[in-house]
Amino acid sequence: MNWNEYPDRDMLFMSLADTLAAALTSALHAKDRVTFAVPGGTSPGPVFDALSQVHLPWDRVDVMLTDERWVPETSDRSNTALLRRTLLKGTAAAATLIPLISDALAPEDDLEALTTAIKPHLPIDVLLIGMGADMHTASLFPGADRLAEGLSPDAPILLPMRAPGAPEPRMTLTAPVLSGALSTHILIMGDEKKAAIRRAADLTPTEAPVACILDGAQVHYAD
Repeated sequence: MNWNEYPDRDMLFMSLADTLAAALTSALHAKDRVTFAVPGGTSPGPVFDALSQVHLPWDRVDVMLTDERWVPETSDRSNTALLRRTLLKGTAAAATLIPLISDALAPEDDLEALTTAIKPHLPIDVLLIGMGADMHTASLFPGADRLAEGLSPDAPILLPMRAPGAPEPRMTLTAPVLSGALSTHILIMGDEKKAAIRRAADLTPTEAPVACILDGAQVHYAD
């Protein structure tokens, strides 16, 4: 991994937005459409706010989440709803959202259809992703019910995932899809996550799932 440390979080958010815009611009020079995969949660919100105002040909950008909680978009835990409020606005409203969620009762019920819709948009051109203090990334959690399958080199594109401490089922991109991204950027903040990601570099993906994407990744950190 390549370490990028910033003096404060505001500088991190602005610099990372510029870096992602440059990566998307470079990818758009090489092909007609590009895929931009992003995390849920509140941490990337300020990055998305800045990026949404950047003038890019957003109508040629396909956006997908790296994982989603299996809840309706009306829920305050919906990453899809959060993404619409933070990134898919302003100039970036022209981007196309590739869903990771449906109205099905369980993620298994629509797995095939969601996978079929995502497959033409791979590999990911630009990946922004986070990491939890437990060293999970996307919904690849230590101790999750299908973690071994999600980490396997021949894993499917998507997997439903259930894990201790996760209050609802998840749908997640798997390790081969995430590690196959052409440009990978990991956003972390705070001493706890700084220590965790450095531990992860010496652990197996089973122990620290984020380890599956560290090779060649750009880590963006502020205290």
